[in-house]
Amino acid sequence: MRIVSTRTVYENRWMRVREDRTEHADGTPGLYGFIEKGPSALIVPLDAGHVWLVEQYRHPVKERFWEFPQGAIEAGEIAPEALARRELAEETGLRAARLDHLGRLHFAYGISDQAVDIFRASGLEPGEQALEATEQDLIVRRFTVEEVDAMVRENVIRDAASVAAWHLATR
Repeated sequence: MRIVSTRTVYENRWMRVREDRTEHADGTPGLYGFIEKGPSALIVPLDAGHVWLVEQYRHPVKERFWEFPQGAIEAGEIAPEALARRELAEETGLRAARLDHLGRLHFAYGISDQAVDIFRASGLEPGEQALEATEQDLIVRRFTVEEVDAMVRENVIRDAASVAAWHLATR
């Protein structure tokens, strides 16, 4: 398949909606609309049998969700490990002595090019949070591994990236 033309339909500082006109190998035309969004990092803070989750409001679905700390890189910002350390500290106040990269996943490659780097954080030390304006109602809570296993099993944790990250972190 080749791209015949491309145009930006909408853009803000977090994402761009792009539309590509394409041509398949047999000459058939195609049209693809998708979201371009920088990579992100998700951190599983797992130390001494305890796990930290955050609960926050997600506007597109108008609900609050338990999930692992995560955040996106803005254009040209920083490397995934540095982003992971920053997001962990901002959202939970925790500082990690060790970060293990567990893999890179794609959120929804049918509609977006965004990838997420998954990290397991250990050797955790408490510190001060530095929440962004949109995170002021964020709740941080420590759970046991068994509690998080149950939350995944019982569909309490419904964030797909967090569920996948939990499986990577505990396999």
